Amino acid sequence: MFGNAEAYDRFMGRWSRVVAPVLVDFAGVPDGGRVLDIGSGIGTLAFEIAKRETGRHVIGIDPSNEFVAHANLSNAFPDRTSFQVGDSQDLHFADATFAAALSLLVFNFIPDPEKALREACRVTKRGSRITAAVWDYGEGMRMLRVFWDAAAEVDARAEKLDENHMPLCRAGELSQLWKQVGLEEVHEQPLDITMTFDSFGDYWEPFLLGQGPAGAYVRTVETDRLAMLRNAVKRRLSLSSESDAFTLHARVWAVRGAVPGGGA
Repeated sequence: MFGNAEAYDRFMGRWSRVVAPVLVDFAGVPDGGRVLDIGSGIGTLAFEIAKRETGRHVIGIDPSNEFVAHANLSNAFPDRTSFQVGDSQDLHFADATFAAALSLLVFNFIPDPEKALREACRVTKRGSRITAAVWDYGEGMRMLRVFWDAAAEVDARAEKLDENHMPLCRAGELSQLWKQVGLEEVHEQPLDITMTFDSFGDYWEPFLLGQGPAGAYVRTVETDRLAMLRNAVKRRLSLSSESDAFTLHARVWAVRGAVPGGGA
C-alpha cells in the first residue's frame, strides 16, 4: 500500500531524520500551542517536534494521500501530532491558528512558494516564526551533486534536469522570499550534516526507486547507459571498494522570520 512512501523513506527519509532536529533547534519552536508542518511527507519533522515532549501539537499537511496515510499509520505520538491532506497554497485553517510554522525540504517543490508563504503568514500568530529549509543542490548536497555531475558526464540531456536549477536552493534566495512577503527579523544560514553509507550499494540502490527528480531521471535511462552512470558515480566517490562504508557532507539553507505585528 505504501510503496512510494517507503521508497521515499529509503531515498531521502534518512536525510530528513538527520536534518529535522537541527532545523527544530534553528527555528526556536515555542513550548506550547499548535505548530504547522508544511509539506509533512511521512511525518519526520512533526515526529521530531513531538518527541521533545512539550505542550505542542503538530498538524502536518501534505498533498499526497499516500504520505499522509503512512504518517498517520506510523504515528507514535497521536496525542501530539496529526496529519491531513492539504494544499499549502490554500490552507483550510483560520487566521492566527498556529504558534509556529515549519517546512522541511519542501518549499522549492511548491508551485507557487510565495502564495504558500503568504498563507503560512495568515494562519500563524503575529510575532511567531515561520521557518523553512531546502537543500543546497548546487554545492552542499554531495549525494545529489555527485549523482548529477556523473549523469551529465554520460548523458548530455541530464544537465537540464539537474536539481541545481531548482528555485530557492542558493544562498540568499529563501531570505529574499521571506522579506518579500514582509516577514520581520529574517535570518538565513547554512545547516550542515553528514550521512554515513554502509556501502556503495547503500548509496546507489535508492536512486533506482523512482523518487525525486534523480529517481525519475534514472527510470528513463537505458540499461547500458545506466551501467555507465553507475560507474561514473562510483569513480567520483573515489571508493577503493564497493563494500566500504563512507560519509558524505550535506548542507541545507535555512531561514526563519517573524510574522509582522507581534509588538507588545
